[in-house]
Amino acid sequence: MAPPISTIIVNYNAGPGLVACIRSVIDQVSDVVLVDNASRDNSIALVEAQFAGDARVRIIRNTANLGFAAACNIGARAAQHPYWFFLNPDCICGNNSVAELFEELTRNPKAGMVGGLLLNPDGSEQAGGRRLTPTPSRTLVRAFGLQALAKRWPSLLVDFNLHQQPLPDSPITVEAISGACMLVKPEAIAQVGLWDVGYFLHCEDLDWCMRFIRAGWDILFVPSAPITHDQGTCSKSRPLFVEWHKHKGMSRFYLKFFHTAPALPLLALVLVAIWARFALIALRSLIRRR
Repeated sequence: MAPPISTIIVNYNAGPGLVACIRSVIDQVSDVVLVDNASRDNSIALVEAQFAGDARVRIIRNTANLGFAAACNIGARAAQHPYWFFLNPDCICGNNSVAELFEELTRNPKAGMVGGLLLNPDGSEQAGGRRLTPTPSRTLVRAFGLQALAKRWPSLLVDFNLHQQPLPDSPITVEAISGACMLVKPEAIAQVGLWDVGYFLHCEDLDWCMRFIRAGWDILFVPSAPITHDQGTCSKSRPLFVEWHKHKGMSRFYLKFFHTAPALPLLALVLVAIWARFALIALRSLIRRR
């Protein structure tokens, strides 16, 4: 008997990998809600061919690209089961990964959200699967490469990505996980609410994690639940478009959560760094095209 989980996958030109993603999860959950953001490739046609007649797979077609957060909310409202598993279309779940996540989420009353061990295609741990909140000070540490000095000043120079730390033997509480793989509890969602649609792409997962923590819920990282993530599959066709929304999302996140008076000087530095970085990326892209 499959657990009462609806998997919500937002697709945008994910290609044949989307079929592999659904295959990896379909027998571990009760159903899959696939929300397509007006893809122009054949990914939806491939899914229709592979899962024809399978009532567990439902497809919602948006007429425009509404962004990740808005599409997640559309999928959530269409879900038929109380637990929601948000999964990127470029992910492959391990054979027992969802069961591991579900067990940890349901046996821990304080847990509102759990995420698994995100792996690169080469088997190495991917950044972002377990992390601290990227506060303005932590972001500046990373932006200037100061995390290399963390051994000397560990409490001061903290890198918010934790994937280079030893892998824990059992689930641990973290401040944030990746939106590529999130299993969430219905009671937590009832309190916290859905994704913030003010984000189009990137940082909406950090926003949700911050809101879960502020509402008193724990976020767990489960190392026994591997998920291979071929990061960036859906964004390869429009890299500068993705970078624009990524930097816009970062700005929204910092302005939303760190606008208090004591943090304003650091916040200003972070915002300047964000848009200076985007300007360099855009200039490099322009030079390459010419």
